[in-house]
Amino acid sequence: MPLPAGNEVWPPPALDPVTTQLAVWSAWYSSDLDAISALYGGPTAGDPARGNASAQNAARDSWRLRIGRTIARWFWGTPTPATEKRTKLHLPIARDIASTSADLLFGEPPTFTVEATETQARLDELTGSHLCATLTEAAELCAGMGGIYLRICWDKTLRDRPWISAVHADGAIPEWRWDALVGVTFWREIAVDGQKVIRHLERHEPGHILHGVYEGTATDLGKPVDLAAFPETAGLQPVIETGTPGRLTAGYVPNMRPAPCWRHEPAGANLGRADFDGAEPLMDALDETYSSLMRDIRLGKARLHVPAAYLESQGPGKGALWEDRELYVPMTALGANKLDAGLQISETQFAIRVDEHLRTAADLLQRIAQTSGYSAQTFGLQGDGGLATATEVDARKDRTTATRAKKVNYWAPELSELALTLQLVDKAVFGHGYTPERPDVDMGDGATESPRQIAETLELLHRAEAASIETKVRMLHPDWDDVRVRQEVDGIRQDSGMFDPIEAAVDDTFRRGGDPADPTQPAPTDPAVPPTE
Repeated sequence: MPLPAGNEVWPPPALDPVTTQLAVWSAWYSSDLDAISALYGGPTAGDPARGNASAQNAARDSWRLRIGRTIARWFWGTPTPATEKRTKLHLPIARDIASTSADLLFGEPPTFTVEATETQARLDELTGSHLCATLTEAAELCAGMGGIYLRICWDKTLRDRPWISAVHADGAIPEWRWDALVGVTFWREIAVDGQKVIRHLERHEPGHILHGVYEGTATDLGKPVDLAAFPETAGLQPVIETGTPGRLTAGYVPNMRPAPCWRHEPAGANLGRADFDGAEPLMDALDETYSSLMRDIRLGKARLHVPAAYLESQGPGKGALWEDRELYVPMTALGANKLDAGLQISETQFAIRVDEHLRTAADLLQRIAQTSGYSAQTFGLQGDGGLATATEVDARKDRTTATRAKKVNYWAPELSELALTLQLVDKAVFGHGYTPERPDVDMGDGATESPRQIAETLELLHRAEAASIETKVRMLHPDWDDVRVRQEVDGIRQDSGMFDPIEAAVDDTFRRGGDPADPTQPAPTDPAVPPTE
């Protein structure tokens, strides 16, 4: 399918339900107060429309009828009077959830493994440390926006290899066959000049990539223009052959399926849902709780009500003065003599309900974490506050572990497919002669122990005499080689008075395959292996 001919509504009206929901998730994930306020408390409270285009508004009518009136009653659906400043406080819990999801998935780099040595060497170069950084960013966006697109890029003037980059979910128009992605058009705005909007469209199809630039308006794609007319697209060709016949140089990773919000929407049936989908009312209530706490703090400032007659006169026509202007509030009795008004100095100090607010906020945070698929302990919360055994702590973490395992099931197959396509592009574009293979992807177990936890485990093993010094050293330093481990073991024995030079020499001879009866006897050499200096 070619690129659009132009002069059509953009984004396509068929994607309006998807675009609307992504705008809601984007506002919460970005913690943009203006965006959240516009979604829930704009000119028409509860109207999430991004613009005034009649086509967009008409497509969202059914959405308004379902929940528009409901969210108008939310905390963020209450408009701020024009004469007052906004005092609503927002906690970026949605961003924290997305960031935590990324840490759980890619806290350690994934490994890509193939059988052929030559292929493995090139694959290690293609999936170096820069890929882990890209995947960490992509995983956070995936959790915050319900999914992420990954595409293969190359530019010989920048790098000597192709690489994988991430594309946000609200900048793509996917095409599906059954539940498989068969084509996708990425788009971005590269220039905005008043009413004129310049967009770059990049369409990925099996075997090739199409590029086009369009000059239109905020709601209309407009007409095609020359790629060379803009610096961002000057070096691109209208059609680029990828050297991957039958394979797409892009893929989609859903955050979590199914997505109830799109269960009856064909345009979003194959898309994922954000971690905090369904928790928006709880996040709204959390913001209201903290805003209420700050209101108590503002209203709880101490005040002294002082009769105006008590104020220090500054002379005729110059008024009167009290020492602390931040503290006092002058009072005058109506119709009474100022010198004998019957008023006395009085104080006002409202209670600040800190404990009530914090307990409410803590409960809301736990509910939000649970709704998002995580245990409260993942975010440093203490759960019910009672003491728990190690077994109970592990049980509480099971929810987070299960959520991570589900996400791995989406990430690992897509990364394996893209890694194979990456090799094919590398061979076709950069001319490398190895044989591409589909790799096995290992994303680890995601379990990381703190130094304190490792130390406690080693101490228990030492007390139980259940592990040797070498075993404990390997547990503490799993990345060390045999030589470094042996040096550490000898150092520990020497420091503790257990070092025996003869025993160490015998052990070393055993390791080298020599004669244990004569530790000075060198180990036999392999004729096929040249001796080392």
